[in-house]
Amino acid sequence: MSRTSLGQAISREVVVLDGGLATRLEAQGHDLSGGLWSARLLADAPEAIVEAHLSFFRAGARVATTASYQATFEGFAASGLGAADTARLLRRSVTLAAKARDRHAAETGDASLWVAASAGPYGAMLADGSEYRGRYGLSVAELTRFHRPRLEVLAEAGADVLALETVPDLDEAEALLAALDGLGVPAWLSFTVDGDRTRAGQPLTEAFAAARDAAALIAVGVNCCAPADVTGAVRTARAITGKPVIAYPNSGEHWDATARAWTGTSGFDPAPVDDWVAAGARLIGGCCRVGPADIANIAGRLRPA
Repeated sequence: MSRTSLGQAISREVVVLDGGLATRLEAQGHDLSGGLWSARLLADAPEAIVEAHLSFFRAGARVATTASYQATFEGFAASGLGAADTARLLRRSVTLAAKARDRHAAETGDASLWVAASAGPYGAMLADGSEYRGRYGLSVAELTRFHRPRLEVLAEAGADVLALETVPDLDEAEALLAALDGLGVPAWLSFTVDGDRTRAGQPLTEAFAAARDAAALIAVGVNCCAPADVTGAVRTARAITGKPVIAYPNSGEHWDATARAWTGTSGFDPAPVDDWVAAGARLIGGCCRVGPADIANIAGRLRPA
């Protein structure tokens, strides 16, 4: 673990995140069309994941987000993998990101690099696009039981921070915060949003209020949303919680769950990053369809500051 925590770092500077790991892996020639998405490569092509992380570090990112977004005990069980092997692959996701971090640190002498262990929403495991809808018909207690075992493994694996990301509704946010209790590892919580509401339609004022008093959270914010939705959400998150804010939108394209493809035109532009910083963002990067070149543009824009 880095000598300076990520929480300490963002108290004094803006930190650049990575982009879409799956996007980069696909660009490297890997087929991620299955239900496990990039998590499949934890078993089949681990070195490819290291190379993908390295490409973002070399572009200027200082945080590597692990390939565990879609890695769950239930999801791997459906593919015939037992609990012990699933835990091993979850730990491997952290090890691979740390390997890339350490390799880049050795190349550059930069010790201010971190690993964020990704924990996607319940809908990511379903692989049917429901992470963009939420409201799965499960109670908060049921969602907590789903998330807790994976978070325990990721916390024990040595990640610097847990990335509770692409959260589509308030119920799942409450479940994730309950599952985080007692793990002893800091986390960030980021919603996927549509305008000024969660994907499930709840006002962001209510969503961020649920995170306001969570001591383990070093940041709250949004990810995997349209870039145009970021500035308003960052302002709301900062005003409601008083915490540092995280922002890493997708390219502006839309996921077609039936066709399992992205549609529309990429609208990712680093220019609004200045507005995000002014609104209170301290962790900035990209999500789906955002590659190393985009992260390099963000890093270049922030570097003079």
